[in-house]
Amino acid sequence: MASKSIIPVESLINKILFIRKQKVILDRDLAVLYDVETRVLKQAVRRNIKRFLKDFMFQLTKEEFLNWRSQTVMSKSEEIGLRHLPFAFTEQGVAMLSSVLKSERAIVNILIMRAFVKLREIISTHKKVEVKLKELEEKLKEHDDQIVQIIQVINQLITPPPSPKKKIGFSID
Repeated sequence: MASKSIIPVESLINKILFIRKQKVILDRDLAVLYDVETRVLKQAVRRNIKRFLKDFMFQLTKEEFLNWRSQTVMSKSEEIGLRHLPFAFTEQGVAMLSSVLKSERAIVNILIMRAFVKLREIISTHKKVEVKLKELEEKLKEHDDQIVQIIQVINQLITPPPSPKKKIGFSID
């Protein structure tokens, strides 16, 4: 399956998907990380299904699966291997999975947890930047209004007052 080397957290973050408003990792990606076959992973889950609550794991619907498959580039051999709808594991499901799998790669579980934490940090930072940008935008709007007022005052000062019109004709004093 996968090599025995440690996987960088950044590559794990790429495996985390957003499905049903939850951050999940699919069974096939976890199987590679835990160095087991996907069928072995699924079998371990089915044998311990009571441990996997609805917020730990769910199976993709056909529509979700087709949507996911259309967004990923898959070789023909990978497509052939997908006969069953994949399981999607939340962070808690990944933790539970490590307890039911008989794999020597338990350290991967720690890396996966770190990837979820890193993703939360990235999202949090993104939200903070978004808030700061909105604050800056509001300040700029205030400044724009003030600049428009200053320009209006300058235009009033620059524009000479209208000179009185001369009357046509003769004036008798």
